[in-house]
Amino acid sequence: MMHGYSRALFLPLACGAMALAADPASAQVSLNYDNLSSFEEPLAFEIGEATVLVGGVVDVPVTLALDDGIFRDDVDVSLVTNLDINIEMQLANRWNVGVAYFGQYDENSDDYVDNVAGFVRTSWGSLIGGNVNGLVREATRRRRGVGNANLAFDDFYGRTNQWGGGYSGRFGPTTLTGIVDNDGHFELGAQFQRPIGRKDYRLTTRVARARYLAADGVTDFATIGAGAVGEFVYGSSLFDLGFGYENLQAGMIDLDRWYVSGGAQTKIGVLSLSAAGHYGELDGTSESSASLGIRYDIARGLSTNLGVNARKAQIARDGVSVVDEDETSATASVRYSF
Repeated sequence: MMHGYSRALFLPLACGAMALAADPASAQVSLNYDNLSSFEEPLAFEIGEATVLVGGVVDVPVTLALDDGIFRDDVDVSLVTNLDINIEMQLANRWNVGVAYFGQYDENSDDYVDNVAGFVRTSWGSLIGGNVNGLVREATRRRRGVGNANLAFDDFYGRTNQWGGGYSGRFGPTTLTGIVDNDGHFELGAQFQRPIGRKDYRLTTRVARARYLAADGVTDFATIGAGAVGEFVYGSSLFDLGFGYENLQAGMIDLDRWYVSGGAQTKIGVLSLSAAGHYGELDGTSESSASLGIRYDIARGLSTNLGVNARKAQIARDGVSVVDEDETSATASVRYSF
């Protein structure tokens, strides 16, 4: 039997633990780290005791390379398809176990890539193992642009390995996410999101220790970075701003990088618009990018999309080409997502 003082101590502790326990996540575990994502809710059905969520995209893009405002001779027309699948079931102890799979085929490169992971979800969060290298990035990044907008350099250069383990848990308005890869590199992130009145505010932060293969294809940099994002939503409009710092080391080369990225997007009826820009410096040499995006919704899941994207960063140190990007392109596509 519990004594009076024990009961008095136990009840506050129990209530505190319940308040701190992570909310059971109901959304699917997505392994889609690409810029092409479905904006529709996934299809859901049951197979025996398991719940299956399926989503995907079929996109037919036409990409034109731009050079000083003049179209080059090459025009790329291709088909891109992806598929996102979650299979999940609840055990007798109320834990949920499942597997997530994402696959994408690009006709232009004749390349098929996929990610797979298994997870256990409890009231204290989810443990995930597999291709988890993009989980923290997706939870803390700036919002993707609409249409075919894709802002370059708006991230750390360093990347963790594809295989590893991760955790994600929501504690009230705060979500914590972390991953560790098979070489001991890691990423940790936190997101705070809460509406106040008619506005919604979101703040995120992220730190990462990873590696970056330079543009020369040989030099391997060890990297460590930290960044933060602030987001403000009012009505159908969104505004966000991100900051980042990263250190890159390889042998005697030691480089510091900083950057700032910002953008806005809005929806007017069936038309969605976005614009974003980025500026940074790596060891005193500039990097820059910009993107414009338009999406016109034709029917549920069916849309036409346009994006104009520009990026430029040509940086070399001690005979090593660290980054070599200089391209402006326009992409139009018809897309069906489900």
